[in-house]
Order: sequence, then structure tokens, then C-alpha cells
Amino acid sequence: MAGTERLAFVDLETTGATASQDRITEIGIILVDESGVQEWSSLVNPETRISGFIESLTGISNEMVAEAPRFCDLASRVYKMLEGRLFVAHNARFDYAFLKQSFLREGIDFSAKTLCTVKLSRRLYPGHPKHNLDTLIERHSLKVSGRHRALADAQLIYQFWEKIQATIPQETIQEALKVLLGRPSTPTHIDLTMIDGLPESPGVYLFYGENDLPLYVGKSVNIRQRVMSHFTADVTSAKEMSLSQQVRRIEHIRTGGEIGALLKEAALVKKLQPTHNRQLRRNNELCSIQLQVETNGLKLHVAYASELDFATTANLYGLFKSKREALKALTEIAEEHTLCKAIMGLEKVKPGSACFGRQLKKCLGACIGEEPTIVHDTRLLTGLGKLKIKTWPFNGPAFLQEGKEMLLIENWAYLGSARSEEEIWALLEDKSAQFDKDTYKILIRFAGKLQSLASFVKNATNQGL
Repeated sequence: MAGTERLAFVDLETTGATASQDRITEIGIILVDESGVQEWSSLVNPETRISGFIESLTGISNEMVAEAPRFCDLASRVYKMLEGRLFVAHNARFDYAFLKQSFLREGIDFSAKTLCTVKLSRRLYPGHPKHNLDTLIERHSLKVSGRHRALADAQLIYQFWEKIQATIPQETIQEALKVLLGRPSTPTHIDLTMIDGLPESPGVYLFYGENDLPLYVGKSVNIRQRVMSHFTADVTSAKEMSLSQQVRRIEHIRTGGEIGALLKEAALVKKLQPTHNRQLRRNNELCSIQLQVETNGLKLHVAYASELDFATTANLYGLFKSKREALKALTEIAEEHTLCKAIMGLEKVKPGSACFGRQLKKCLGACIGEEPTIVHDTRLLTGLGKLKIKTWPFNGPAFLQEGKEMLLIENWAYLGSARSEEEIWALLEDKSAQFDKDTYKILIRFAGKLQSLASFVKNATNQGL
């Protein structure tokens, strides 16, 4: 039996579908080992209300669980029953996630090797399209004592196990178990060939849902490991659980290394707008603080992408998603460096009048000539310094070599990656790439590795390459 004589067939009833938020209302366990078969079940007080929908589905009401033990009262007993056993359940990730979360709330780190009977049925009966519990009941003539009650459903799972033991050769069962137990846990609706095809190398991965809806784009130096971490974390994270339940297809794109993966991720998020990516989204209102030198000192104003080229315009400070965010940053600088908000354009006053900050001693008097303009401007430049945008340091495109790939960049815009001369020229002819805040933030970290493409081509030509 699965390489072990100690099995636990488990089913739970719960207040909902999210392990990190919802609670267990009933536990059913069937223990099978060399000593025989033992059944145990208990209602559980979830310490929260059961909705009308869940009550109609399971038949478990708030009145029924009012006097039932809480999970904390049962934790020690349940842990002892399951310890060291193969955890067998239908859609095992669901039941395992709820138990793991419930144990964690009691300070117990529960873990067990799991066997999902949905996956087992799929492997043993590949010609059948459906493998839910109601389908198995009909297909294998299982005896039903109840549905959507924990012990009754655990009994159905055990009956299915008994059926396959009696009707399928042991060699076939053992081969299926060897494959299923030797693989990382994945959602039941994920085709394992998708996982098998994932490389242990740098790149990006894409999760798609129903109707090929883009769900999530991620990056990693080890694509396979990172993808599997989503499916491991879903037992403790509501966000990961929601994502893994929606995934229907996985794609991946290899890159030469980490930098290429970062750039490709940022580009794909903006192109596809996946529902689960919150950061790296395209922002059409990108703006910056522009510093202008005038005869009466430095002046500031908020400039938008439609007004200037962020890559080549000098004296730009910060990249902001809105004017409001830019003004907030200026206000913080003014307060940190005791600057005059009137001179900075943050407050309107009559010429020669003191700003409000001067009355509160939060301005040193530059607005009324008590502080020399040059002194105020020096402190202003100091405050802005950490926000300064670096202008594009090349006359034309540049590249960053990563493995066998050349990452082409122009004016801080990521053009793409190339592995041949033809691909380089194709990328240079495509003028669609634009300056992007997230791409800039990635590239500025690796600016020292950038090389002029013109110099590379000249050297290659001189060397006869």
C-alpha cells in the first residue's frame, strides 16, 4: 500500500474555501494499518458563523457546532492520529491546507506526504474526463451513507481505494503511486506535463486562467523552483491559494540571466496586464520634478511624459505616478531640510511676503531675503539629490551582455534580447519601446555594465567578425 502500511483517509467540512480565513466545522478520519481499520469523526466549533449556503450544502448548522469542541481542543488528538501516515484525500491540497493552517494557529508545524485521489483516478483511468467524488461514486458503484459530511466522504475515498486494490494490478497501482508521491504537489487541474517542461534556469513564467486570461507574470533564476513555490505556499497564503485555483496553463521564457528576467517581467506585465500583478503596471501619467535655473534662483515645476524625454532631459528628479505624489515628495524634502515652500512652488504668497512656514520657524527666511538665495538653493539641491534621474549616457543604443544574450537598451528603454546579428537589427528597427519607470529602476542598478553598441559594432568590424 503506497510503500507504507499506515494510511489516513481524511475529509473536512469547512465554513468556506480559503484556508487562511475560513475554519473547519467537521473532521472525518479513517486510519488503515496492519492492525485494521479505525474510524473517527467530530464536529468542530469554528468559532465563527456558518453561512446559509454552507449549511444547506453540508447540513451542518450553527446550532450543531455550538457545543462541539474547538480545533484547539482536538489538535493534539488529530495530530497523533495523522503523524507518520500517508495523508489521502480527494483534492488533497484543500484538506491538507486547512489542517496545516489550523495546526499553525496552535503553534504546531504539521506536515505529511499527501496522496490526492483525484490525481490517482486520473492516472489509473485516463480515458475518463471527470474524477470528482460524485463521478467516482457512479463509476465504481460506491456505497453512499451521506454526502458533504466528513466521515461519509472519507468512507467513499476509502471505498475507492479498496476498489482499485481489487480491480487493478498491483504493479499498475504502485507505478502510479511512485509517480504521484515522487512529484511535488500541484493543483489537481494542472497538467503535470506543464511542470515537467519547466527549466531550472533563469527566465519568466506566465500563468493563464480560463479562456487564456493572463493571471500572473513572475521571474526567477530558477523557473521550475519558483513556480512550484507558488503551489507550496498556497496552503498558507490566501493570495497564493486563489492564484493556484485559477491557473489552467503555464508558459515560460528563458533568459540569459537575472537581469534579462527582470526586464522581460516588467515588459510583459505592462503588455498583458495580468490580474494578479499589482506592481509594474503601465502608468500613463508618469511625471517628474524639473529644476530650472533662472536669474532669481532655482525654480521647480512638475513635468509630464508628454512634455519631455525622461532619458535625455537634464535636471529631472524622481519618477512619480501623479502630480500629487510629486508634490508630496517635495513637501517632505521641504520639511526635512527647512526649505521655503513658497520658493519651491508649494505655497502661494505675495512677492516679498513671508511664507506660512516662516511664521512657524520651519523656513529660514529665503522668501523675504533673510536667507541668501544661493544658500537656500544649495540645500534644495541636497534634498533633491537622492531623486536625480540619470540621463542616458550614450549617443545611441547600448547593450548589456548576459550569458549568450545581448540585452539591447536605448534611452533607458528595453528593446529586447538578441542572440544573433539579425535579431539585433530587428530590435533596432522596432521603435515601439518607450521610457518606463520600472525598467529605468532595474537598469540604473546595472548601469556600470552597459556598453555602447556602436563601439561594439566598430570593434567587431575591425576584428573581421
